[in-house]
Amino acid sequence: MPAEPPILHRVASGQSAAVADCINQYGGLVWSLARRFSPDVQAAEDAVQDIFVHLWKSAERFDPKVAAEKTFVAMIARRRLIDISRRKSWPTPSEYEFERMDSKERSGPEQAELKDEAAKAAKLLDELPEDQRKVIRMSIYDGMTHTRISEATGLSLGTVKTHIRRGLLKLRQSLHPASRLIDAQETYREGAES
Repeated sequence: MPAEPPILHRVASGQSAAVADCINQYGGLVWSLARRFSPDVQAAEDAVQDIFVHLWKSAERFDPKVAAEKTFVAMIARRRLIDISRRKSWPTPSEYEFERMDSKERSGPEQAELKDEAAKAAKLLDELPEDQRKVIRMSIYDGMTHTRISEATGLSLGTVKTHIRRGLLKLRQSLHPASRLIDAQETYREGAES
């Protein structure tokens, strides 16, 4: 039986299931990079969306003879994070910091745990209220910006952002129950500042 082509080749050829496979395989890597170099969770979520959109657009450039797929994904994430950091005047991550993260290769058990968590996240996504599930799928699977989702659904931009944020918080709390205290503190702080 021939080996299945790389995920990015399947993304480039337009296979819809490949998008979900790519998010399941590399979502943890992209999220960890984005979260580490973003000033807050919302900025990291926006950065992850931006990175995956650019990854879909760049998928046809992936060449397994040049680099491993994971390396290619990390390279796209790096470039987008540097661009976003410059555009938004965030502190730009140094190449040293990126290299230090790359040097920490995940072991077999860690990879299995990450895949298990991705499968749980996909199942939990299906359990979200329809309004949250719909906008999150449009954002992640279709690569749509918050503005485009607003235009496509007729929802206000603020409502789209709220649905995405609340849905992602529910997913995170379900996957990591200890995060509830952190989320409660962030919500309290946001309320106190407004």
